Amino acid sequence: MNKDQLRAPRGTSDILPEDQKYWGYVQEIFSEIAVKYGFDRIDTPVIEQSNLFTRGVGEFTDIVEKETYTFNDRGGDSLTLRPEGTAPVCRSYLEHGMQNLPQPIRLFYQFPMYRYERPQSGRYREFRQAGIEIIGEHSPLVDLEVIQFACELVSKLGLSDLDLIINSIGDDNCRNKYIADLKSYYQNRISELVHVDCQGRLDSNPLRLLDCKDTNCQKLIQNAPKSLDYLCEDCLIHWNELLEYLDQLGIDYKIDATLVRGFDYYTKTVFEIVPRNQGGQSTILAGGRYDGLIEQIGGQSTPGIGFAIGLDRVIMKLKSESEDKISINENYVRCFVAHNGDDAKKFAIKVVTKLRDNGIRSVLGSPSRSLKSQMRYASSINALYSIIIGEDELRDGNLIFRDMLDSKQEKLDLNQIIKKIKNV
Repeated sequence: MNKDQLRAPRGTSDILPEDQKYWGYVQEIFSEIAVKYGFDRIDTPVIEQSNLFTRGVGEFTDIVEKETYTFNDRGGDSLTLRPEGTAPVCRSYLEHGMQNLPQPIRLFYQFPMYRYERPQSGRYREFRQAGIEIIGEHSPLVDLEVIQFACELVSKLGLSDLDLIINSIGDDNCRNKYIADLKSYYQNRISELVHVDCQGRLDSNPLRLLDCKDTNCQKLIQNAPKSLDYLCEDCLIHWNELLEYLDQLGIDYKIDATLVRGFDYYTKTVFEIVPRNQGGQSTILAGGRYDGLIEQIGGQSTPGIGFAIGLDRVIMKLKSESEDKISINENYVRCFVAHNGDDAKKFAIKVVTKLRDNGIRSVLGSPSRSLKSQMRYASSINALYSIIIGEDELRDGNLIFRDMLDSKQEKLDLNQIIKKIKNV
């Protein structure tokens, strides 16, 4: 590539035509399950007021401190490109009075996010997520529904060798004692915290110490206090009921007392779906309960729970292991219309228009190419059929209809051709 040629910004990527089949496949399955579970779609702006994320996600989280694309607009307002989906959905819930509707509200979304972080496999600065939110219900039954949706989704996508990991991190009634003991544990071992980030988290966000993937930190994590040992009566009842429901439905899970989420708004249930025997950076899907978030951004105390799935990472996994297991619409051109001569060209325009009016994906041959060159192009774009129009075809009204797979051809009128293609 010429050094002066413009390229996409680092950490972003084009979704090329040959990859669109995967994106369409994943998004369609996600939407079908969401509708089946009673969710309605929502789309929020790509920019939000910056304080939505400092108040909701947490001022001392990695995302807000290091990863947001934040800027002042020409009016002097501080805006941030959307780094995650839950806080914007909750802002919309409040702004449009959804709290006055029958509860809970069930919403789903599919849109891009933006975080300034080091690009690596499956992790980009512009990335796409799909997610669901159930707002306005305390019961662990909706925790079950959200997890059940997540498990059905990865199963329908044909993804394999995955584990469901769950934990409870309690709420404000019991977490303060847990965090105090966690800080005390790490303060006695502060010399073993080799990362500057981890040393900073000890004061600002100690739960994130449990999320460090460094080998030395992993050793400390194994002996650190466990959140499950600190659950208050309400959180313990919620946790045990959820486990009972999961067992009742036969949903396999692993309890990981070190599992936390990167945002401050999480309470009680947290979960992830991860590839078996891979590191934490390969998480496919993650979510949990956020019973304090809406209050933090200006509403009344309102429970909520949801998850988000990284579509870029899912597509990467599908392409690496599942192409032979799933049925993806290849979106072949159904019919190519070749022509030879000015009169044939004018008639070909009418033919391709009628094909498209009948829902048949069609491409018109280029008048600058010979008939032979047009047919080579039809093969290169994987056309299933071709119609060939020349002087003879114009005279008798019957067109040459060729099956491109077996090269058999016959003469039919246009209505017969349309019927034949649609009946295949």
